[in-house]
Amino acid sequence: MDKIIESKVKIRFPDCDPFNHLNNSKYIDYIINAREDQLLESYDFDVHKIVREQGLGWVVAQNQIAYLYPATLMETVVIQSQLISFTDKSLVVEAIMWDENKTNVKAVLWTKLVHYDLKINRSTIHSEALIAFFKQVENPLPKAFSFEERLENLKLSLRITPSKN
Repeated sequence: MDKIIESKVKIRFPDCDPFNHLNNSKYIDYIINAREDQLLESYDFDVHKIVREQGLGWVVAQNQIAYLYPATLMETVVIQSQLISFTDKSLVVEAIMWDENKTNVKAVLWTKLVHYDLKINRSTIHSEALIAFFKQVENPLPKAFSFEERLENLKLSLRITPSKN
């Protein structure tokens, strides 16, 4: 089972600013949509079905994002995502948006999600089945990084330089 899953998407006009760059808030939309599709395609894991049938889901508790290169109008980008950690009540997903050839990183996002029970309107613990699934797909980072340390590590390992745009 692949631990880093990816898909491609084209940047569309309504999501861009007057400079033809993807609007900052839209990076998160593109990444969340890609992650949902990737989970379904790679793991047959349907978050919407879980909500409908069990009344359980995940809510975003925190997003940390760094914009490194602009994604531009009609550009195809690759979005990779991976579960980097989990607890009995939460998940941390890392997503990286690349250019189509995976030579330049456009953005890096960490999202912390909390497991939520809609029937009682509060956070809840993951089931044993979910924990078993998370153990199969988790791809922990080589060491405990803060978001800023992870960015520096990526910049060094990928030789990323800040955009001049």
